[in-house]
Amino acid sequence: MLTIDTHAHWFPAEWVELVAKKGGRNGAKIGKNDRGQVTFAAPGIRSKFQATYIELGLRLKLMDDARVDIHALSLTSPMVYWAPPEFGLRLSRVFNDACAAAHLKYPHRFVGMATLPMQDPDLAVQEATRAAGLPGIRGVYMATHVNGKNLEDRSFWPVYERCEVLGLPIFLHPVNPVGAERMQGYHLRNFLGNPYETGIAAASLMFGGVMDAFPRLDVMLPHAGGTFPNLIGRMDHGATVRAECKHMTQPPSSYLRRFHYDTITHSDRILVNLIRQVGADRVVLGSDCPADMSYTRPVDVIERLTELSTSERDVILSGNAARLLKL
Repeated sequence: MLTIDTHAHWFPAEWVELVAKKGGRNGAKIGKNDRGQVTFAAPGIRSKFQATYIELGLRLKLMDDARVDIHALSLTSPMVYWAPPEFGLRLSRVFNDACAAAHLKYPHRFVGMATLPMQDPDLAVQEATRAAGLPGIRGVYMATHVNGKNLEDRSFWPVYERCEVLGLPIFLHPVNPVGAERMQGYHLRNFLGNPYETGIAAASLMFGGVMDAFPRLDVMLPHAGGTFPNLIGRMDHGATVRAECKHMTQPPSSYLRRFHYDTITHSDRILVNLIRQVGADRVVLGSDCPADMSYTRPVDVIERLTELSTSERDVILSGNAARLLKL
């Protein structure tokens, strides 16, 4: 059984170099902090690229220490939506090509989650089609909104249609969460903002008709679905009393199993509750490696859940992700 981590971030050196060389003329500021790490700044987005995000040798050591066999590599904040469309496409291609190269070099350790320039859906469709033919590309990584547009926006539907046709699951991740200006202190932007943002994205896809329009499209929610599964009762009730939701033909809770969820809760009790709520077959291993908010030993988290059966632990550690990523 191969343990598969679906939530693991990577900035290829080629991608960082391109941002460093061309980012300034495309709306981003690049610098270095007192630790020598590359820093990134664009409107509403701040990131840094430390060595464990970039160097695959260091990544393999982290994976071995964590008893993880495969990382599904994905670009995280700042992603590429901050850039003008053509530069966003170029950044996406460099990342996707680097993922393919990493897979070819380490075919049993890495697969790639393609980045798309969603700020231009036509270009995103074009790149999804190209990336799907690259070695090791197993899905698409997408932010929970695109420059303030929620994911049910009709301009994105051709991207969902193409992903469904290509059999590429979509894995979501927050960037620049809603209310970020009120969450500057105490790292609340991450603690609260990220799970709030995931809840908004899931609700948008559900209420906005995306999950009905594309019934074969798989979508994975990060951070155990954020607020979405925990507030589903409010949405169930609201759908029966609010005119804004009269178009719903079934209760929101019936959509819980249309999504997949990673395991990142930092609470065993909450994780077990999620598994019981949505089913073990809808949960995949995630760590957020190598962020400081990650699980450093994500396999241990599942193995210590004595409430689960052996078969439930196995599908969470391996089987569900292998199905989604066609491994």
